[in-house]
Amino acid sequence: MNSTKQISKHFRDVHFGGNWTSVNLKDTLADIDWQQATTKVYDLNTIAVLVFHINYYVSVISKVLQGEPLNASDKFSFDLSPITSEEEWQALVAKALSEAEQLAIQIEQLEEVQLDQDFTDPKYGSYARNLLGVTEHTHYHLGQISLIKKILLHRSGGEA
Repeated sequence: MNSTKQISKHFRDVHFGGNWTSVNLKDTLADIDWQQATTKVYDLNTIAVLVFHINYYVSVISKVLQGEPLNASDKFSFDLSPITSEEEWQALVAKALSEAEQLAIQIEQLEEVQLDQDFTDPKYGSYARNLLGVTEHTHYHLGQISLIKKILLHRSGGEA
């Protein structure tokens, strides 16, 4: 398997399953409703905000791979509009998963030589660094989502 296919698989696995940790975004979010997703736990971000944040960077990288300029700012990466219904929550989840699959396909289609090239500007490092980084970023926030979900289940008397 070449490097772009390996990176794509690793990225896809954190979203849809099959990774070494046996935890993925799709399954973790499957039984979370909009009220749980928007419930504040301590001073942590909500699950919904974390899903938005994960997808923010997936979307940005996908656009760059489509030939668009890099247009992103960390200060906007948590700016989720309020979720007020199950439909809005499910739309956010569907968008995140759909755009993750789209990015996985785009990664597979990259030429190997592009992995070592600068990602829009030398200050951002290589394509490989950014593609591996967005996967690591997803794993990191998936861990937060999993812990928040356990706290919410414990609070409601459910099994954690």
